[in-house]
Amino acid sequence: MFVIPNRNTKMRKGKGRFFNRPTSSKGKKYDKYFMYIPVEVARDTSFPLKDGDTIEIEIKGKVLIIRKTNK
Repeated sequence: MFVIPNRNTKMRKGKGRFFNRPTSSKGKKYDKYFMYIPVEVARDTSFPLKDGDTIEIEIKGKVLIIRKTNK
């Protein structure tokens, strides 16, 4: 049985993926990177981002910090 989690699901931890989807524009290739966040994590009521939010990304040592920003 497959259950679709709702917004009230508590799932603060999961495994995602970082990947490149190269794109072409005007004959040139460009890298385009994405991060996959598991739906169970993104639907957690404490998840701070919503579709279309602008984010700031910072690297501190071996830690990646992602913050929601004001547009």
